[in-house]
Amino acid sequence: MSRTSRPRRLAAGLSAAALACVSLAAATEATAATAGATAAGPLMNYVVNTKATPGHVRKAEDAVKDAGGTVLTSYRQFGVVVAQSTNPNFRTDIRATHNGREVQSVGATRTAAVSEGPGGLNGIDDAEATPVLDPREGEQWDMVQIKADQAHAVTDGSRSVLVGINDSGVDDTHPDLAPNFDAADSVSCVDNGVPDTTTGAWRPTTSSHGTHVAGTVAAARNGVGIVGVAPGVRIASVKVVNDDGFIYPEYSICGIVWAAQHNMAVTNHSYFIDPFEFWCKDNGDQGAVQEAVRRAYAWATDQGTLSVAAAGNSNYDLSNKTTDSNSPNDTTSVTRTINNDCLDMPTELPGVITVASTTQARAKSSFSNFGLNKIDVAAPGSSILSTLPGNRYGLASGTSMASPHVTGVAALMKSTHPWWGPRDIERALHHEADDTACPTTPDPRCTGTTTNNAFYGEGITDALDAVTP
Repeated sequence: MSRTSRPRRLAAGLSAAALACVSLAAATEATAATAGATAAGPLMNYVVNTKATPGHVRKAEDAVKDAGGTVLTSYRQFGVVVAQSTNPNFRTDIRATHNGREVQSVGATRTAAVSEGPGGLNGIDDAEATPVLDPREGEQWDMVQIKADQAHAVTDGSRSVLVGINDSGVDDTHPDLAPNFDAADSVSCVDNGVPDTTTGAWRPTTSSHGTHVAGTVAAARNGVGIVGVAPGVRIASVKVVNDDGFIYPEYSICGIVWAAQHNMAVTNHSYFIDPFEFWCKDNGDQGAVQEAVRRAYAWATDQGTLSVAAAGNSNYDLSNKTTDSNSPNDTTSVTRTINNDCLDMPTELPGVITVASTTQARAKSSFSNFGLNKIDVAAPGSSILSTLPGNRYGLASGTSMASPHVTGVAALMKSTHPWWGPRDIERALHHEADDTACPTTPDPRCTGTTTNNAFYGEGITDALDAVTP
């Protein structure tokens, strides 16, 4: 996960949605009339949490409007409304309205004003042989480390498995990605967290990050360039990174919900949600956002979508949080005291697979976050060769590069065991990983045992075991 992981932010989302639109002019007029004489403040986005029933969500939507806000998106499945307002007293006013009792919590999703502008209103209801090497496959030491080269002698994965690349966009014209790309299930979520299915909206504009991640997961076996961990599965682009490199909560929620609605078996998340490196469980904005994002990912897991995420590139002990000097990153960062109730999202959410990074020598990458009982598994993330936009290839480093290796292994597992759900795959990823001990030269940060420690979790992911009955 990189942001430079922004290269840590980045390194280097029912069967169908029912959309009900209103005009921007009408929404703006309603907002102004409701807000009354209150002087307008900056345009801000909020999450509003309520009970997960259609009636409660409708009442929360009414409370948003009564407080001078506009509903951007509603998730009746898990009781979250994404709203927008220029009312500086929005959080107070929404609780003071007739329907305010329906609001469990409300929080701003960022500390800077919305840059993408006003949003509209939407509601979301509810064959095998010895493989022939590709030209640059010999340079992929990472595939050897996780035994993907051996796994490919058994299977390259199934076309029935769809993987979501929740990232900065994917160049579907790249010859190593085009054969496996699913445009029909691709989307952009960077316009206030509202799905945009315009052709090409999911392509990269300012970042090569998502294209690099996509190649590691599923670059095709086609006699061109490289080969991914699961070169026989399909991939879709779920764009959650805006042109400035930010991944706001409403983007990530939109992306994971879209993925679950479109039957993506696995999604890769090589980022952390901005503007906080760690979202704390308070009674304000951060706590409300943490709860909204948690609900979205839990709902997606229940729908059959496994999330795999990068652990982060701050060389930070996730099991012993003390301070955060990098947040918020969209305005002015301050050094603050934090604790373990503060979460790096989505990687620390329940049910999300947290991936640390290794070097070619099977050591912890210097940048990789770590933490006993925080890391699930490890995978190669230092100097990884993969696809870049414009028919190019290049090296990149970060836990952003490690995570897609595990996503690919999970896709192979789903291909081999199509009846498995997210929790089955999670158990198998733990059980089948290769135990990796702490360094022989003692490092006090590497606590735990050979079978589960702070640097490697349950071990280095193993693609061969993933396809072996």
